[in-house]
Amino acid sequence: MLTFKIQSWAAIAPDLIKEEDWKSWLLNRHPIAPLFGKDSLKQIPPLLRRRLTTLGKPALEVVLALGVEGECVPSVFSSRHGDTGLTLSLLEEMGKDEPMSPKGFTLAVHNAVAGLYTIFCKNTSNVTAISAMDGLVVNSILESVGQLQTAEKVLCVIYDMPLPELYRPFCSSLPFPYAVAVVLSRSQGEPYLLEQVHNKAIGTESNDEVDSLAFLSLLTGLTSEMVSKSNGGAWAIKKVAH
Repeated sequence: MLTFKIQSWAAIAPDLIKEEDWKSWLLNRHPIAPLFGKDSLKQIPPLLRRRLTTLGKPALEVVLALGVEGECVPSVFSSRHGDTGLTLSLLEEMGKDEPMSPKGFTLAVHNAVAGLYTIFCKNTSNVTAISAMDGLVVNSILESVGQLQTAEKVLCVIYDMPLPELYRPFCSSLPFPYAVAVVLSRSQGEPYLLEQVHNKAIGTESNDEVDSLAFLSLLTGLTSEMVSKSNGGAWAIKKVAH
C-alpha cells in the first residue's frame, strides 16, 4: 500500500475546463467537440506553440491551468497511445517513398510533449514519459509516487487524443482530446492511497476511457475509489477520509 497527497489538479477537454464542468459532464455525458479552439495557449511563444500538435496542446494547457510552470519539479507525462495520428502520417510518407518530415519525426516520439514542456517552463528536473495499454492511471501514479520518495512534489500529466479511424476497430479511445494534471505532494493536499486488491470485480477490458474518466470521477468527489487492471492484477486508488 502506498500513500500520497494530491495538492492540486486540473483537467481539460474541449468545452470542459473547470471542475464544475467536469462534474456536470460526468453525471450527464453527452457528445462534445472533437477539437480545441484556436485561441488557447496564447502565453506560449508562437514559434513553440506551432510545434504543439492536437496531443500536445491540452497537455501544456492543463499544466498552465495548474500554475506550476515556474517551478522546477520532477514530472511524469503519460499517454497510452502517443501521437498516433502523426505517426501514421509518417508511415504513409514512407509507404509512398517520400522523405520523412524531420519535424514530424521529432514530434512523434513519445517524450516530445514532455520536452516541449521543459523548454517552455525551463524545468531542469527529472522528466519521465511512459505508456501503458492497461492501467494508464495506475502506472502513472505508481511512477509519480516512486519519484515522490526523493522529491517534495511531482507533477503528473495524463493525456491522450482520439485514435485515427484506421486503428479504431482494434482499440478503444475517448472521442476527444483531453489532459489531466495532478501535483502529488508528500505533505500538502488531500490524502489518497494506492494498493493492489484481490477481491474487487473488474471488467475484462481496462482502457483509457474507463481509467481516465474513473480518475476524474475520483478527483471531482463523485466517487471515493477507482479500480483498474494493470499487469494482470487489480489496483485501487482511494481517497482517504480525514
